[in-house]
Amino acid sequence: MISVEEAKNIINSQKPNWGDRKVLLAESMGEVLAEDISADRDFPPFDRVTMDGIALSYESFHQGQREFKVQEIQLAGEPAVALKNPDYAIEIMTGAMLSKGCDLVIRYEDLEFFEEGNQKNVRIILDSAERWKNVHKQGSDLGAGELLIPEGQLITAAEVAIMATVGCDVVKVQSKPNVAIVSTGDELVDVREKPLPHQIRKSNAVAIEASLNQLRIPNKRFHLVDDKKELKEKIRTILDEFDLVLMSGGVSKGKADYLPEVLEELKVEKLFHRVAQRPGKPFWFGVNEVGKQVFAFPGNPISTYMCFRVYFMPWLMKNLKREIPMKVAILQEDVSFKPDLGYFLQIRSEISVQGHIDAFPEMGNGSGDLANLAKSDAFLYLPPGQNLYKARKSYEYYSFDISSLA
Repeated sequence: MISVEEAKNIINSQKPNWGDRKVLLAESMGEVLAEDISADRDFPPFDRVTMDGIALSYESFHQGQREFKVQEIQLAGEPAVALKNPDYAIEIMTGAMLSKGCDLVIRYEDLEFFEEGNQKNVRIILDSAERWKNVHKQGSDLGAGELLIPEGQLITAAEVAIMATVGCDVVKVQSKPNVAIVSTGDELVDVREKPLPHQIRKSNAVAIEASLNQLRIPNKRFHLVDDKKELKEKIRTILDEFDLVLMSGGVSKGKADYLPEVLEELKVEKLFHRVAQRPGKPFWFGVNEVGKQVFAFPGNPISTYMCFRVYFMPWLMKNLKREIPMKVAILQEDVSFKPDLGYFLQIRSEISVQGHIDAFPEMGNGSGDLANLAKSDAFLYLPPGQNLYKARKSYEYYSFDISSLA
């Protein structure tokens, strides 16, 4: 039996490669880039005006000239016009290409316009200005061919905007794993069925399926009966067809808990079996010859969900470049727990007026008390080594809410 920290380290040492695929740029948000994106031209691609005002010759201004005739107006999106005479200025708008022969832009706030006959003129009410003022020089951000976004970057709205700027309408992104969710046990019936007195409905696999759907992770759910031969045949096929396997049940010490033996026969190397924790002690984890990971969670509902949330979710999101930040919460009541195990306490959390997360224990009736999950919204990890966990101490906090990752 290994510690919680050892189990996390073993899982996090696995670095899967799920390949890549191409998606439309408009559908790439939340994906991870699988290629470098480079500038197809200079950034900005021309000398870009950054303020509404006038463009003029710096030399004329430097020599003391402050009144200019307005030659014409140039808008953003129009080709650059040429300054015909250094005694003239061009009225120009933000985002426009700097007019030819100009190397200074003065904003409207520093100007006075006046008419002489039919001629529009402008007076500059500014004593000094440097050359290229209010001009974003071509290539000053990045030169053509330079790296804009590296491979491995999570795509947000910012990356979408940059890729649109360089003409990437289709983007290569990292593939997400295709996950098989496998429940085992003759006592389980489908959610839509009415169970007999000795049966229960399949809740664990459905909860995992819903969580993966929320994160847009492709998945398929299977149920296998407690027959060793059938388990072996079906799991062999599942391992061939899926990138990753999540199992619920069949890893404890019961007479029908065949999974560890079956997985070993299928050449799935056991990396650990049994973790010094409650709930979830029988947790099994391994990897096959081609690097496909198998997470086999204990069958009790709280055990399955705790192992899924504490071990699988952080590992998955880290490998999708969307790490879940570790948080802590402050225990609000003393908790007694005598076994020398890590204890994942179910809690109800509230945000204090100081902005801390306060944790209120929801003890429940053990790892089979599924109803208690509805009263809770997180797990609080109480590490081994003591019998009494005092109120006002901070501990690792694992929220049930993963909506921010979707």
